[in-house]
Amino acid sequence: MKSLHVEGDTFLHRLPAGLKLAGLAAVSLLLFLLHSPLLLAFAAVAGIGLYAMLGLGWRNSWQRLRVILLTIVVVSVFTLVINSPVDAAAVFFRLIALFLFAATITATTSTGDFIAVVTTAAKPLEKTGLITASDIGLAIGLVIRFLPEVLDRYQAIRDAHHARGLKPKPLTLAVPLIILTLRNADEIAAAIDARGIRSQK
Repeated sequence: MKSLHVEGDTFLHRLPAGLKLAGLAAVSLLLFLLHSPLLLAFAAVAGIGLYAMLGLGWRNSWQRLRVILLTIVVVSVFTLVINSPVDAAAVFFRLIALFLFAATITATTSTGDFIAVVTTAAKPLEKTGLITASDIGLAIGLVIRFLPEVLDRYQAIRDAHHARGLKPKPLTLAVPLIILTLRNADEIAAAIDARGIRSQK
């Protein structure tokens, strides 16, 4: 199975996962406080430089990032239609920077480290009796672990449409993708419960 994590020995790989996630949270807050397209553009360039340190190459990077990047372009165009070009530029550079920083942290942090940090951070919330920290960590880990599988499934459905000479449409892509994803989710949930990994209520 594919993973968002990239093996390596860069300084980002060696940083503690908690420090990286705290830094990402701080940077995300700062990006949403900034409204200058110029400053946000510098942040986007910094994000590009940081992601380039992974050494994946342009082709591999595009394969990993293209779906979200195209979504950002669509959101920016929509903002341009309903607001001003300045607002659209700010949205574009903000989302690009945020996405690249997040993608870099995800690529340099293992799923196990993510689960451990999220579980630890959620521990104080257990006192409310509304959540279980280990379940929150498991949920976040599963999202990170299986996101590449969902994207690959989406691409496979698109390819199947093209192979049959059909024009891909949002509805004809979304329905089978949702069905396959839910089926896979049921199988994963059954396997987790069979192993007693989730907390039993």
